[in-house]
Amino acid sequence: MASSRWRSTRLALVALLVSVLITIPTGTAAATTSGNAPVNASDARSLDDINEDIRSARYVINRFWAAHWSEFFPGRYSPPRVLGAYDGGWSDTPTCRGYPLPDDNALYCWPPYDFVAWDVDLMRMGYRQGDAWVYLIIAHEWAHAVQARIPERLLSRQLELQADCLAGATLFGAGDDGTLYFETGDTQEIAAALRAHADDTPWTDVSDHGTAAQRLGAFNRGARQGVGGCFA
Repeated sequence: MASSRWRSTRLALVALLVSVLITIPTGTAAATTSGNAPVNASDARSLDDINEDIRSARYVINRFWAAHWSEFFPGRYSPPRVLGAYDGGWSDTPTCRGYPLPDDNALYCWPPYDFVAWDVDLMRMGYRQGDAWVYLIIAHEWAHAVQARIPERLLSRQLELQADCLAGATLFGAGDDGTLYFETGDTQEIAAALRAHADDTPWTDVSDHGTAAQRLGAFNRGARQGVGGCFA
């Protein structure tokens, strides 16, 4: 793997049959949140590894939207603020619109606050399944920031599924750009994680996030059709 100021990212492609055949990337890359709470990775994955992937995911996702914004939307692209890691169990947990950020969750806080953030335990939990989790979580929350910046007529009534679609478009679009480098084989961790957690946690309630099959289908649509496929 080539080295540079930003270490190149490798994603693995894996086929999984849910209700449709989908491809899910997993990745490894470069390091994390300046001035934010440290992510305490465990098991076989080190603190440095998860922090590298968080930083790389931020860079890759922001670079994709900066490069392609004008192809799809009016106006100039501006990234959201990255609050980064927090612990929902802290007594001084940061807030969004006056409410403490939720435990074991990730979110985009809509304008005027305009930031993305993720709970350290959520990242640690998913990272045990594989490093692609980090890319998916950040790409999904960044997609909500995209939704906050585009004309309202383009928004789906199913904002969460549209964000899943945009996450797929972002990661695979970055692969087309050469920012992410794909290899076959590896693992099914992201698909497995979405299937395991899509239906049984408050932050992925089917009433707003959709079922596991719907989420995977939306991600796959973005991966195959690109950004435009998320607004068809």
